[in-house]
Amino acid sequence: MKNRRLTFKFTMMFLAFTLLTLAISSILSYQNQLALYKNLREESIRYVASYLEEVITSDGEDFAWWQDYFVKNYKNLNVPHGFGPKEIQEARHEYENLFTKNYPGKILGVDISFIELSEEVKSAYTIYRHEYYLDKFEQARDRFDLAYVEYIIPDSKAGTIMYALDAMRDEKEVGTQKFIELGITVSHTLEEHKTEWEAWNSGIQPTGYDVFDNEFGKTYAYYMPLYIGTKKLGLIGVEVDISAVNKEILHATIRQMLMIGGVLILFMFFLLSLIRSRYIRKLIALRNAIEEYSKSKNTEIAESLLGNVNNKDEISTIIAKFAEMIYELETYMKNLVKTRQDLQDTKQKAAELGELAIKDSLTGIRNKTGYDNEIRKIEWEMASGLKKLGVVMIDLNFLKRINDTYGHDKGDVAIVSLSRIVCHIFDHSPVFRIGGDEFVVILKGHDLENISDLIQEFKRRLKVLQDDPALEYWEKTSAAIGYAVYNPEIDNSYENIFKRADNEMYKNKKEMKAIRE
Repeated sequence: MKNRRLTFKFTMMFLAFTLLTLAISSILSYQNQLALYKNLREESIRYVASYLEEVITSDGEDFAWWQDYFVKNYKNLNVPHGFGPKEIQEARHEYENLFTKNYPGKILGVDISFIELSEEVKSAYTIYRHEYYLDKFEQARDRFDLAYVEYIIPDSKAGTIMYALDAMRDEKEVGTQKFIELGITVSHTLEEHKTEWEAWNSGIQPTGYDVFDNEFGKTYAYYMPLYIGTKKLGLIGVEVDISAVNKEILHATIRQMLMIGGVLILFMFFLLSLIRSRYIRKLIALRNAIEEYSKSKNTEIAESLLGNVNNKDEISTIIAKFAEMIYELETYMKNLVKTRQDLQDTKQKAAELGELAIKDSLTGIRNKTGYDNEIRKIEWEMASGLKKLGVVMIDLNFLKRINDTYGHDKGDVAIVSLSRIVCHIFDHSPVFRIGGDEFVVILKGHDLENISDLIQEFKRRLKVLQDDPALEYWEKTSAAIGYAVYNPEIDNSYENIFKRADNEMYKNKKEMKAIRE
């Protein structure tokens, strides 16, 4: 009975220690993950704001034209409520057709200014641009799991802001058709929107955030002033939901601690069994020997007991072993935490190295290694029944001439310029730089369905650059392009599609009289 009480006491002691360790570890782990996530989300919303600023400013004066006309005429604009990529392309084609019809041979911003356009062309341009910019905002919201993304135009005197680009599409009906409610203007007080007004009035990026409790939960809102040239136009706003993620972190922490607790409990039972078998049983044997001595008064037993009363007796050994167990358990916990951190660091470094290995250092797009990886994946998908696939081959003209005449740094400028154009045109497909002047696009989805239009847009874009007298020779990007689409009757491998695209590119190069030098 006594030995059972001793086992029970050991059990209670180990359970208390395990629960305390788990409680402390849980609190520290939750706080650490919460702080880490908050920092990451703050960085992500700053990044999204910078990305959207780059999307807008990359179009130069286009956004300023859009905003000026939008503010003055939003009540008369009808932007379809349910537009998608297809409708954006249709709106773009409608504008371009109107522009070409009314101003043949002219280029907007070069031969004719925006204010000289007719109201019909201005309206078509503004609707297309509104769909294009709003789609970019919504893509950023969905890709980074944000609560809200917006572009607003504050009015300091009135204390109001106008939602120019609102990722939550408010609806209005005109007859039987549904359109987006544009130009919604609301009052924003300085007390409730301190950071927002700080960003607008100072014209610089603030260091803090506005915190709201609304239909999205608890959100952090960050604002970035938008400039076109030196003119301040509005604010890019990004909001991230924190409360929902806090719950997920809590649940993840609980699951993690339950797993660690299970391991500790198993270890505890093993250790108790070991103590019982090696030490408690020996104490029982010692107790039996003492009882026998009390009965028999055998001097040999007494001498034997006296001989064991020293610093190496069983009780002293149990105490030493218990202390050693505590030390080993603590060491185990430390090693467990360190091992987990080392594993996370190793995974992160491996991911970073893997990303660098497939990225072209000059253009930032994927390189030949990334291309080879993609081809292996495509060949497997073709064997599994992939039917929709296309390849575009693009070759930069006159790179050697640029390098020899103007220097390799100017050649790099030409390569980067072509890379940007290709990525902008084929923005739904992966782009690879497989050689010094060679690029490959693996056509997918929207780009595959609209390849003919995209090829024409590519050539038109290069024609604009080549006809621009203000550009240097290396800035007048020239390239040959060819493409091929998978045909099950003649293509039994990816290589067949690639060769046909390559042949088409060389035909185009010969037509351009730009044989590789």
